Amino acid sequence: VQLQASGGGLVQTGGSLRLSCAASGRTFSGNGMGWYRQAPGKEREFVAVISGTGSLKNYADSVSGRFVISRDNAKNMVYLQMSDVKPEDTAVYYCGQGRRAWYLSKESDFSSWGQGTLVTVSS
Repeated sequence: VQLQASGGGLVQTGGSLRLSCAASGRTFSGNGMGWYRQAPGKEREFVAVISGTGSLKNYADSVSGRFVISRDNAKNMVYLQMSDVKPEDTAVYYCGQGRRAWYLSKESDFSSWGQGTLVTVSS
């Protein structure tokens, strides 16, 4: 599967942004999908994950209540709606396809990654 993330850009603190991830090739609606991010000088960290059917979701504490992950299996798309963004949300955001429908808790649980999209939050 090939993943293409888009939607990043410059946004002010408190603003909103929606990231999109398009999947092509051998795609499976049964696979969970996730978003990770990597800030400059830091390791990649978990942001959010959604199950294959979209019925289950989990978020990092740092974004819970502000970000919403969703998916449209008919379009092979995954989204990350970011609201009330903060400067510490500045990072390159990556979407990944999980190796299974759920129980995706670490990077190694994901088999494919997109190229990333940069989100910069100005203070």
